[in-house]
Amino acid sequence: MSRRSNIFYGIDWILVLFYFVLIFLGWLNIYSATHVEGNTLLINFSSEYGKQLIWIGLSIPIIFFILLFEAKFYEKFASIIYLLSLLALVGLFIFGKNINGATSWYDLGGFSIQPSEFVKAATALAISKLISDKQYNLNKLSAQLQTFIVLILPAILITLQPDPGSALVYFAFIFVLYREGLPAYYISIGFIALLLFVTTLLVGYKYAVIGVISLFIITIIYFFIYRRKDLKRGWPKIVISFLISTLFILSVDFVYNHVFEQRHRDRFNILLGKTTDIKSIGYNTNQSVTTIASGGFTGRGFLEGERTQGDFVPEQQTDYIFTTVGEEWGFIGSTLVIILFLLFIIRIINRAEKQKSKFSRVYGYSVATIFLTHVTINIGMVLGLLPTIGIPLPFFSYGGSALWGFTFLLFIFIKLDANKINEW
Repeated sequence: MSRRSNIFYGIDWILVLFYFVLIFLGWLNIYSATHVEGNTLLINFSSEYGKQLIWIGLSIPIIFFILLFEAKFYEKFASIIYLLSLLALVGLFIFGKNINGATSWYDLGGFSIQPSEFVKAATALAISKLISDKQYNLNKLSAQLQTFIVLILPAILITLQPDPGSALVYFAFIFVLYREGLPAYYISIGFIALLLFVTTLLVGYKYAVIGVISLFIITIIYFFIYRRKDLKRGWPKIVISFLISTLFILSVDFVYNHVFEQRHRDRFNILLGKTTDIKSIGYNTNQSVTTIASGGFTGRGFLEGERTQGDFVPEQQTDYIFTTVGEEWGFIGSTLVIILFLLFIIRIINRAEKQKSKFSRVYGYSVATIFLTHVTINIGMVLGLLPTIGIPLPFFSYGGSALWGFTFLLFIFIKLDANKINEW
């Protein structure tokens, strides 16, 4: 067998090691969060930690399946994979299963699968394919519109499930686009949009619009008095900016009141300090912060977390799995886990920079961005710094779809990277 015919030829074993270490640590915490006192069975496949072990085991043939294909396959069929992923999202509205108020799963004979977890990899492939085209120029408006359409389609379909938390991941792609030449003012626009979003939620759309109108009038007066010549040339941009800002504020109000469910609105209200509720919608966050704090500096020890073993945090094995880390491993263990994630992401960026093909580089940056977004939002949510939006912690949160989705995402890049061997 030649070296090139070996599916393991050139793969980055450091990334593979990161993958299995994170999965192992994640499984230990799922075991602790779902362990029943008095159960003497180390492996119980009817339990959640037992099922997670099955999904981990099934990840192995998935990895082999990904590595079997040539790297060029993922570039050649990126658009088709993306379209199929969109069809899978559309199919949910017809054949999907509703769980906890969201139609995000297919029920396959007692086994549920969430397609949105796989669409992230498909979208990353599509963006990489688009940007790597020789005719593509991110400085052109037409190219920017094409890119934004590719990103916004899955985001809209996921939001309509409704699962707005998962849709937020697609907005993080702007950092990938910036790396590839997107004008910097889009970052500024994103910051302004975030500011308008928060302001609208805090004061209401009426006062937000009044604020924009006031700013518009002040700007016109300033230019009229001090820069009248610039006003003659730039007034269309000022007017367009005012109109877009107003429309954005109105859209925020519409989405907040008609797309978000009450549970989403309640979580934003608590985060923004508009309401205080530690017994109902704010219960999870309050228990989460309390549980992490109880771990202290060194933690209580594996299976010794009183609040973890006492089931104080609902759904602790999924969105709030990091609370188990905080209580049982303490500040030191939590910091080490975060450092491990950061080293993992830095390694991906490092490999992405060394790619010969633009397609592989863009995909690598997309992978790093997706992982960084998930880690930041999930841990921020658990610490009470961000609203609870139901986004998993990679390789730690319980669930087969998330685990397999991240496996696809990572090992496609590992396969692409295998064409370029470099030492770190």
